[in-house]
Amino acid sequence: MALTEEQLNQLDFQKAQQALNNNDRMEAVRIARDILMENDRNKPTGERGISPQDVVNFAEAIVTFVKA
Repeated sequence: MALTEEQLNQLDFQKAQQALNNNDRMEAVRIARDILMENDRNKPTGERGISPQDVVNFAEAIVTFVKA
């Protein structure tokens, strides 16, 4: 059974929304990484270090803040 034109348009719309959401999350990860790296440069050498989980947590906070 073939999809109607309206169903195809809805599917395209859903795919576009999903891509937008994924791009927003990736942009949040890039922003979080950049901010954490810049803040890390201001710490003394022995105290520096950013974990991947730090970036993920901060990115999630950014996404939550923006969507609020």
